Amino acid sequence: MTLREILSTSLLFVLYLVLQLLLARNLVIFDYGFCFIYIACILLLPNEISLTWLLVAAFVTGIIVDTFYNTLGMHAAASVLMAYCRPLVVRSQIDVPGLETRIAFSLRSLGVSAFFRYILILTLVHHTALFFIEANSLSLIIPTLIRVGASTLFTTVSIVLIQFFTRN
Repeated sequence: MTLREILSTSLLFVLYLVLQLLLARNLVIFDYGFCFIYIACILLLPNEISLTWLLVAAFVTGIIVDTFYNTLGMHAAASVLMAYCRPLVVRSQIDVPGLETRIAFSLRSLGVSAFFRYILILTLVHHTALFFIEANSLSLIIPTLIRVGASTLFTTVSIVLIQFFTRN
């Protein structure tokens, strides 16, 4: 990565975190749909980043969100799981001829269908882990599954819309 790419990625990282902590924290639909757009920090990182640095970035992102949400590591655990699953999803879902390491994860470069699938699958992994850790039991399985579905859809649409309205 060049210095310019590192700086722009770092700026986007901070921007998504600030957006989550100041704005998206208050976006809730009927106490079931929550918007966690901070996961775009991890999802939009370049493919050439090593798995170790990806997991470290996911952990740091999750811990920062946990600090402000007072959730004791739930976001960190879900973010690390999502980051760990990311290479598998990239290999299995993104159809790029001659898959090389320089894939830009953006709406423009992947296309709407591949980008939406990529975001949807990894958001589903993140939200499933997050809400089942929060429930801490299978006795609340129906409300938890409703939260997972509503929040996954809300977050996925939010990330796709943000990508649609940015110039990258």
